[in-house]
Amino acid sequence: MDYKVIAKKVFLVSAVYDFFLGVLFFLFYRPIFDYFSITIPEFPQYLQMSAAFVAVLGIGYYFIYRNIERNSDLWKLGILYKIAYSLLVLHYYFIVGTANIIFLYLAIIDILFLFPFILLYNKVYSS
Repeated sequence: MDYKVIAKKVFLVSAVYDFFLGVLFFLFYRPIFDYFSITIPEFPQYLQMSAAFVAVLGIGYYFIYRNIERNSDLWKLGILYKIAYSLLVLHYYFIVGTANIIFLYLAIIDILFLFPFILLYNKVYSS
């Protein structure tokens, strides 16, 4: 089985997902937050910074897709990002009780990406 081919497909899907999710939240955070009844914070630029970061990560995943061998460090960064976002949302949703359900759904999607990120990393770089 060619794990590099599988990894490329996973990273292409992740690149498209994160880039468009970031752009969507960057440009349309107000209607999205209104739709989900989320209060917009006093300083919405932090929302846009986070959204821009997600879009840039999508570009990073595209770089991994383009050259699996050269971008192993970006791959590790992608794993860390998925872990950080998921743990923060899980904490704020289940323990603090302040995260909206939409962010829980997005964290679940990131967890679904996290598993192949880790498994494929070990397969691609252990051979």
